[in-house]
Amino acid sequence: MTTKNRRLLAALELEGANWKKSSYSGGSEGQCVEVADLTATPYAGLAVRDSKNPTGPALLFDPATFAGFISDVQGGKFDI
Repeated sequence: MTTKNRRLLAALELEGANWKKSSYSGGSEGQCVEVADLTATPYAGLAVRDSKNPTGPALLFDPATFAGFISDVQGGKFDI
């Protein structure tokens, strides 16, 4: 992934984003990820943030890059 395909924003900049917590996020383990679909907004992408820090940074990915990442995860590319 190149830097042209992602951008770091403050989550507060994404006003009106509908954040959804990952079903894989642990309850008390501290591994909480949220995603917001912003494809129908001027951002035209998908945002990811740490749910424990909702006012902190959020990464914005274009849809094709995010879909490629999800495909790689599902395909086991990052399994250790």
